[in-house]
Amino acid sequence: MFPLRDHNPSERTPYVTYALIIVNVAIFLINYPMMNDTRAMASFYYDWSTVPALITQGEQTHTIVTSMFLHGGFFHLAGNMLFLWIFGDNLEDSFGHLKFLLFYLASGIAADLVHIAADPSSNIPTVGASGAIAGVMGGYLLLFPKAKVDMIFIFIIFFKRFTVPAWVMLIFWFGLQLLNGSGADTTSGGVAYWAHIGGFVAGALMTLPYLLKRGKADFWRQNQGQPPHPAINYEERRTTIPTVKRRRK
Repeated sequence: MFPLRDHNPSERTPYVTYALIIVNVAIFLINYPMMNDTRAMASFYYDWSTVPALITQGEQTHTIVTSMFLHGGFFHLAGNMLFLWIFGDNLEDSFGHLKFLLFYLASGIAADLVHIAADPSSNIPTVGASGAIAGVMGGYLLLFPKAKVDMIFIFIIFFKRFTVPAWVMLIFWFGLQLLNGSGADTTSGGVAYWAHIGGFVAGALMTLPYLLKRGKADFWRQNQGQPPHPAINYEERRTTIPTVKRRRK
């Protein structure tokens, strides 16, 4: 189950969100040819991914930033960029371009620090933008809890699209991170759950000043948790493929 789109249009072009997506995709494509070379990838990850044991020894501290622009595979990249595309434009619209970029980077750094604190002796390299994007989701939860989000549920060959308020999807997602992160290895199943938790909480906390500046509860009451502009209504399109009736023998 994952989000497909939200019904919350941005009022100005999200240049930073687009740029972050382009940079992440470009870095992945540049490094893609060496992904079949185990030795080359190990050396690359040592230099640019977050390895908690090295960070705690004061080494490779730059990787707290560089690791959030690396991905371990196509689906890892695609999933992260989908979440950033859905939720990033609205926060950029609210904060402004430069403030959103700083917010994104700070969320990613906070996510890495929480991940390191959860298991400072770990030698497992960690990559991905999901910690920073989790911060974006935490901010989105506070600003637009009732914005509509279209979800897709896939089970083998069956799939179903449905719409839920953003707070349902985001709290459900965060609950899964807590459930999987508690009592599990910090990278259980290849997922750094504590990085997600740390990024989400950091994003929510950094959004609080924005809410306080706009009257806190009054900000929510003014729009009842909805976006401060008309939502997008996606029209259902009927297929042009004709229906073929079965003939009885």
